[in-house]
Amino acid sequence: MKVTDQKRLGRVDLDVTVLGFGTVALGNLFKPILEAQANETFAAAWDVGIRYFDTAPLYGHGLGELRTSAGLRQKPRNEYVLSSKVGRLLRPRPRSAIEFGGWVDATPFELIYDYSYDGTMRAFEDSLQRLALERMEICFIHDIDVFTRGKEQPEVFRQAMDGCYRALAKLRSEGVLKAIGVGVNEWEVCEAALKQRDFDCFLLAGRYSLLEQGALQSFLPLCLERDVAVVIGGGFNSGILATGAIEGARYNYGPAPVSIMERVRRIEVVCRDFDVPLQAAAVQFVPAHPAVASLIIGARSPEQAHQMASWFEKPIPAEFWDALKAAKLLRDDAPTPKVA
Repeated sequence: MKVTDQKRLGRVDLDVTVLGFGTVALGNLFKPILEAQANETFAAAWDVGIRYFDTAPLYGHGLGELRTSAGLRQKPRNEYVLSSKVGRLLRPRPRSAIEFGGWVDATPFELIYDYSYDGTMRAFEDSLQRLALERMEICFIHDIDVFTRGKEQPEVFRQAMDGCYRALAKLRSEGVLKAIGVGVNEWEVCEAALKQRDFDCFLLAGRYSLLEQGALQSFLPLCLERDVAVVIGGGFNSGILATGAIEGARYNYGPAPVSIMERVRRIEVVCRDFDVPLQAAAVQFVPAHPAVASLIIGARSPEQAHQMASWFEKPIPAEFWDALKAAKLLRDDAPTPKVA
């Protein structure tokens, strides 16, 4: 599989590169990145052949979209696909009054949840302004999962299925958007949304990976049945599949528990037996599923972008995947990459 390979986005007349580029890190998550480095990282992603880019108002409180604008503004608009998200509005406030969480040197805007029809239309328009572009191809309803919203999730989900969906469906019907979907951390929420509304695609973070294949239970088969595409983010499960089971390894945005550390160590043993980098196995496994149109990776530097491409294209023997299944480290029904 090559970075430049493309897949159709389910039933939508739109092709995306199987490796996409996400802008979470470029929103200054946990540590700042200089503007020049952000621009160079975008340039490197373009140079390796990536033509699908994903961002969101959440990332750096608008900084991710602003940097996406800078990184893509001079690129031929018909040569790439862009997605962003709705569900939050940005309101200007003094920095001292804003809770930035893990975002460092973010832009001075407070995040306001808003899943209403009017709020969604405003969020969409605001994103286009920050992007300084006339369109995006895909728009996801963002973070309506239990992980993000806790006990409020059932009501939040209801509001989003009514307000956000109605607005995005109107934009799709008018030809403003080509595809609409939901972007969350739980496949169960994606499945519930698919059963309720007419979505084209989903962005699922971290829940289909070399470590986790629970989405094979019912969600991914339902997507295949309805010809709905899935984009996967968090292919490294927030870090541990990139770093390995080292001290301080992170999983699902926090310290990796003992059980996860042990499972990764067992995967690493098989990787050493076949001389396969753990990272290469992680990025190549995900898009092997026929419902998965693209795997979104993030990078903080040009070097990281080039390294991701190298892992994605490293030859891996079919026997490696067989060994993982024989060791019960991969589900028997998990599709694996075809070897040329």
